[in-house]
Amino acid sequence: MRILHLSDTHNNHWLLHDLPAADVIVHSGDAAASGNPREITDFLVWFGKLNYRYKIFVAGNHDDCLQGKSPKRIQRFLPANFFYLCNGGVTIDGLKFWGVPYFTMDDVHGRFPKMMAKIPANTDILITHRPPYGILDTTNHSYGCIHLLQAVLKVSPRYHLFGHVHGAYGIEKSNVTTFINASMLSEKYELTNKPFVFEV
Repeated sequence: MRILHLSDTHNNHWLLHDLPAADVIVHSGDAAASGNPREITDFLVWFGKLNYRYKIFVAGNHDDCLQGKSPKRIQRFLPANFFYLCNGGVTIDGLKFWGVPYFTMDDVHGRFPKMMAKIPANTDILITHRPPYGILDTTNHSYGCIHLLQAVLKVSPRYHLFGHVHGAYGIEKSNVTTFINASMLSEKYELTNKPFVFEV
């Protein structure tokens, strides 16, 4: 299976042309800038029109109008091949995807440990917005999540896809997991980076 991963487009999605071919396209959050419903609707329309067999979206901290919204209710408005993952998963051709959003209030209220505990042990591809602590998470200081790092070390997914830290764009590999920060925008919010494509 060929997977295309991008993140942190911040309302620049219509500027993305000639995206690489893939079976699954994954956007790991921050589709919006201010997080109002109009921005999210515009992104969902664009994403839904893309010519990919399957599409997966996980919300980031700039997509906070989705916080508290029922994933099942949102899913009803999406095409059958488009999955909004919010502490939930989907299996595609035998590959198990699990998505975790990053809403600031979850951080404030200490919900992350419980959210991390829900990640299934048999997850193949973990999609979050925030990076794990110490892995592609640093510009002037670390923005990663220690609870997420602990969960990743326990679950050992084949791939962990995320964004959030624009200046830490890149790939890092451990013995078990390949970590990919696919932030499309630079620290100056300029559209400078390319999405990542990989085979599973």
